[in-house]
Amino acid sequence: MIKTLFYLFCLGLLVTSCVPTQDLVYLQNKDNSPIPAVNELKNKPYRLQTNDVLSISIKALDSKLVEIFNASVTQTAQMMNQDVLYFSGYTVDDHGNIRMPILGEVNVLGFTVEEARKKIEERLLADYFKKEAELFVTVKLAGFRYTVNGEVNSPGTKVLYQEKVNILEAVANSGDITITGDRKDVKVIRQFPQGAETFSIDLTNANAMQSPCYYLQPNDYIYIKPLKQKTWGTGKTGIESLSTIITILSLATTTFLLFKN
Repeated sequence: MIKTLFYLFCLGLLVTSCVPTQDLVYLQNKDNSPIPAVNELKNKPYRLQTNDVLSISIKALDSKLVEIFNASVTQTAQMMNQDVLYFSGYTVDDHGNIRMPILGEVNVLGFTVEEARKKIEERLLADYFKKEAELFVTVKLAGFRYTVNGEVNSPGTKVLYQEKVNILEAVANSGDITITGDRKDVKVIRQFPQGAETFSIDLTNANAMQSPCYYLQPNDYIYIKPLKQKTWGTGKTGIESLSTIITILSLATTTFLLFKN
């Protein structure tokens, strides 16, 4: 009777310790309904915060008039280097200002990138350039920065040089979630002027594409917590779990024989 119960315990351990396939596959159509399209309306424009770094380019018919605003040719060639972006870009200070040549301090806190561009362009046209100068201003974030921590193969702060990043791209850029990572309850911590807000998203469900955190915003923090299987230490796959059970059985048999003798 005891042996039977022991075998049943081992069988239950084998079954419950494995990570099932449905916990590993992304964007499953779980209710067999039409897969929703990505709702880009939920991807609200990002509003600039302190410590953001802006890359600002100003052009006009007379290139000499705008030289002071722009990075050198050497810096431009190295723009993919984050260190260069940090030193040559315009950092939003604790008061929400960037400090530009001639213009001085320009407050951009809470502005979208497009609103900041219009503000800079309007000030330049009002005080320093005529419409005939064909002024052209470009404002971009100096890289899309976010942080991933927890059960991923390559945690840390990442920078992607694109305007939009969804959470699946961010996870892939971090080496993917490990087999013991919880894809059903991924946390995204997002900073707002009024404070931080935490979102939860199930990446195994196709409805995740409707989540307000499917599209990331700069400076988002992503956390992937471990599954219970990692805490149990019984193995992530059936083979690993079976090896664990065989080890337990061998130990139990040896202990039984020692006590029997």
